[in-house]
Amino acid sequence: MSANPISDDGLTGLVPEPSISHTERGWFYVMASMLGIMLATVILTGFTQMLHPVSSVETVDAKTLHLKGEFVENNLGVSRNTDGSVTVRMVAQQYMFVPQCVKVPIATPVHFRLTSADVTHGFFVGETNTNAMVVPGFVTDVSATFHRAGALKMPCDEYCGFGHHGMAARVDVVPQDVFTGLPPDDRGVCGAE
Repeated sequence: MSANPISDDGLTGLVPEPSISHTERGWFYVMASMLGIMLATVILTGFTQMLHPVSSVETVDAKTLHLKGEFVENNLGVSRNTDGSVTVRMVAQQYMFVPQCVKVPIATPVHFRLTSADVTHGFFVGETNTNAMVVPGFVTDVSATFHRAGALKMPCDEYCGFGHHGMAARVDVVPQDVFTGLPPDDRGVCGAE
């Protein structure tokens, strides 16, 4: 008796055709079930989000942004909060952030509140993991604490049109004594360079 059985057609060790079809059919059903579960999850999630939207979403009218409310021009920039933190309000618009540069204190919680006047923009503070999308009609709220003094670029990291490549702002992280030395009514806006 030889170690390799020889089938009727003269080939060794072949699996019969019905067994292969049965295995392939089994894997097809497993994959189809997985796809069906994923599709059902997407549909169910979308339906429930439509019925019960996220409650922390803040909206703003992009058409009247500069005329009334939180994002009027004289309210943009840095404001000091009673708890010692600071809030930075900015508007993203093609192809700039307003204001273009802000000063914030080192080792202090900074709350960025942003909105867009036109299209979707990106907000990214270089050398940090602070990153968000800025969508027209909505307020984006991002918090960060900077532990080193210096100038950090804030480019738009979401394609927003032909001038996207030049859209950037800057945050100057300054020592506490420099920041507290600013006049109380100073909006923490520095010159864009």
